Amino acid sequence: MSKSEALIERMHKRQKANHKSRPAEAMTASEAIAALKKYKAPKFDQTVDVVMHLGIDAKQADQAIRGAVALPAGIGKAKRVIAFCQANVEEDALAAGAIKAGGESLVREIEGGFFDFDVAVASPDMMRVISKLGRVLGPKGLMPSPKAGTVTPDVANAVKEYSAGKVEYRNDKFGNIHVPIGKMSFSDDKLVENLEAFVATITNARPTSVKGTYIKKIAISGTMTPSVLVMPPADVHA
Repeated sequence: MSKSEALIERMHKRQKANHKSRPAEAMTASEAIAALKKYKAPKFDQTVDVVMHLGIDAKQADQAIRGAVALPAGIGKAKRVIAFCQANVEEDALAAGAIKAGGESLVREIEGGFFDFDVAVASPDMMRVISKLGRVLGPKGLMPSPKAGTVTPDVANAVKEYSAGKVEYRNDKFGNIHVPIGKMSFSDDKLVENLEAFVATITNARPTSVKGTYIKKIAISGTMTPSVLVMPPADVHA
């Protein structure tokens, strides 16, 4: 048996064992994190994700859920941020952690094929300049947006927050929101804190037009583990 075949076999055995030990019922945040860490793990530090299934009509613009949040314990991953800004702000943006900052020159770089970044922020006065990039940045989810908090007068602060791992979120067409909340190496307390903070953020973002149950399901998982169900908060609007 080759090394790759042996690796695949070990992975299948681990997955099979993990699925057998998967809890059937939803748990509190702290119980769910503890259960997640009991799964047999690969050798790398897995990312911990949360998926929330919402009772929204994703086709309705007034029920769209989109924004950004800086989680209390961070997510354990620095992001590469670029900043579209005026020349007098470039130095501050770079000092805050931006890998590139500028106006027309940065636009030309992206038109030339530069996409080696995770987040783009912009000051409001730059939106006219970068509007032409919508067709290339939009499909990649990289176009600055006021709703996501990536269009702001305080470009340097936005760069600092996103570089440290500020999390953007938006629902998909099925009403799901999927974001990272940390690394498996985080302490239980830090993962619980991040999970509860994110759930509270989405709970508070409930559109007034949503009827019935808003948060239908919450699940957490590692990069290579089964999910664990988390009890949703009480829905006083249901």
